[in-house]
Amino acid sequence: MNKLLVLLSVCLGFCVSANAMAKAETEKPNIVLIFADDAGFGDFGFQGSTQLETPNLDKLAQSGVRFTQGYVSDSTCGPSRAGLMTGKYQQRFGYEEINVPGFMSDNSALKGADMGLPLDQKTMADYLKEQGYKTAVFGKWHLGDADRFHPLNRGFDTFLGFRGGDRSYFNYSEQEMKNGNKHFFDKKLERDFGNYEEPKEYLTDELGKEAAKYIEQNKDEPFFIYLAFNAVHTPLESDPKDLAKFPHLTGKRKELAAMTLGLDRASGYVLDKLKELGLDDNTIVVFSNDNGGPSDKNASNNAPLAGTKSNQLEGGIRVPFLISWPKHIKAGSIYEYPVSTLDLLPTFYSAAQGKALESDIDGVDLLPYIQGKNTERPHKVMYWKKENRAVIRDNDWKLIRYPDRPAELYDLSTDIGEQTNLAAKNPERVKNMFKSLFEWELTLERPRWLLKRQYEKYDIDRMDKYRLPATQPE
Repeated sequence: MNKLLVLLSVCLGFCVSANAMAKAETEKPNIVLIFADDAGFGDFGFQGSTQLETPNLDKLAQSGVRFTQGYVSDSTCGPSRAGLMTGKYQQRFGYEEINVPGFMSDNSALKGADMGLPLDQKTMADYLKEQGYKTAVFGKWHLGDADRFHPLNRGFDTFLGFRGGDRSYFNYSEQEMKNGNKHFFDKKLERDFGNYEEPKEYLTDELGKEAAKYIEQNKDEPFFIYLAFNAVHTPLESDPKDLAKFPHLTGKRKELAAMTLGLDRASGYVLDKLKELGLDDNTIVVFSNDNGGPSDKNASNNAPLAGTKSNQLEGGIRVPFLISWPKHIKAGSIYEYPVSTLDLLPTFYSAAQGKALESDIDGVDLLPYIQGKNTERPHKVMYWKKENRAVIRDNDWKLIRYPDRPAELYDLSTDIGEQTNLAAKNPERVKNMFKSLFEWELTLERPRWLLKRQYEKYDIDRMDKYRLPATQPE
């Protein structure tokens, strides 16, 4: 009888253990997407910076995979975020130009609050909500100011942030809000829908702490957090205690270093909370940035790349890119093939055990590639387009089409700084890539809104100013 009881006990213990293991294997991961704003490619410790301090993000890089060729789908923040949220080239639904009220052409089809992510486009949050996730966004939205484009109408359950593209990191006074222009409402800090308040502390810190609080409140069910910092976008406003830590720097570069330290600290609030609650092992954490750094505006450094925000040199479209998921991704990994923020939606959906992703998604699930199950390139051909300017990347060949000069061709496998134009030596390749680029353009919608023409010149002039990697701030 005693032997029977012992045997029964062992069997029950084995069954419970097996069930626990099966549950652990099928448990959906939490997902945290940390998105910076206007950061430079080289302005993080894990990217090689010796001036700027990012200990928390450096630790994140060590815990997962760092992509050496991570791209966004546009070199400006609105279109880049539209691609991120839908997993599609945003030009396919007419979101080709940045949407900034007051900057648009008089002939623009849509203006002001009406410029937003079309309602027929399904978002990352929509997909994850269908998989049983709680969804939250903290920070910058910039996908439409009108109520119909509000995050709570686009798949998110919780929102603390602002609808527009930028705002102060400190409180706006009542007088400032009262005297602000007609577009000022998109700068107001909003909790959920229509509940306006001003930050109680430095905004970057507040966003990080609110995200950490959300994790605490939802630790028992799968959650998706989109933590969209406005750091390090202008205005250049840092916490004085951070500014004091960089006595060796001056001017804009000093402000940027302080703001980047604040960004890293706020990211640390989230990472520390995940570890404290024992959630870090089965949480996917992604860190990236919406476009290249605007070096003339915030002294960001995109070296060893040429170019900046708003142009299609590598410095405008290649960004820092990390993914950590300790349960499934080897720590300290480096991935060399090109990937895109378009890939995050299908990657998250796959990890969330989704089964029926819509077939028109341009991104791909990165997990088989990261884990070595698929050794091919995730993308053999990639595209970028803004008005007359456009790029096609075919494997490592990159063709850039300009409005004011002949096209240029670069071999990125040997020339990531884009200094040796090979177009004259490869006329047939240039011709074929031109045709392939045009074939892709024929699949796109016309832009829903248009910037004033003067900003096209501004973008070209900015590109020329930073045409050499050596011209990046140090």
